[in-house]
Amino acid sequence: MNSFLRRLTAIAILAASFALAVLVIRYQPHVEHMLRSYYPWTYPLAIGVFALVASAPFSVTDALAVMNGAIFGPLQGSLINAVGLVLAALLGYWINRHASKLLDLDKYLERLPGWVKRFPVGSPAFLIAVRIIPGFGGTVATATAATFRIPIWVHVWTMCVVAIPVCTILAVFGNQVTMYVHRYEARARIYIESHRFHFRRHYRAVDEPWPPYR
Repeated sequence: MNSFLRRLTAIAILAASFALAVLVIRYQPHVEHMLRSYYPWTYPLAIGVFALVASAPFSVTDALAVMNGAIFGPLQGSLINAVGLVLAALLGYWINRHASKLLDLDKYLERLPGWVKRFPVGSPAFLIAVRIIPGFGGTVATATAATFRIPIWVHVWTMCVVAIPVCTILAVFGNQVTMYVHRYEARARIYIESHRFHFRRHYRAVDEPWPPYR
């Protein structure tokens, strides 16, 4: 039952995060204007939020990477994601090293698929392979690196080699979707303005008198 509740909670968090991403894309100009008002703290704030979310156990940063691309554009959004991932790797490593027992690592290692278990636990190949697994892969990799006292630079680059390309693609995707949505809205407004007379003829106001019946 506890496993079912954890999965249900994870699905709910994932759905809520992508729902928020949809709202950010829809109201991107307003969100960007609001964030720009916090200048010069705009970029540090975005990086800090991404790092905190990415370092949390079992977190999903896909929607946040999409939002950064939608708000800041593909280049700046990708840079924010990349810097946030590096800080998240450092913070997650530090948390797992100083936490008494963040999760039952042995139980999660047993649940790994056979193709991952072929690599020695704690090796760079193992850390990269584990991070490919969606859901709990990143958390298991970070906990493994901290538990087996893997050098922190190895932990950072094995995390970034997987996560940065994915988050870059998501940032570009978020930017493209945002451009498409608002370009479609602009075309719709132009069409409505250019056909305003026809709209008025076909969609009369309730109190507008109709011509007499002949």
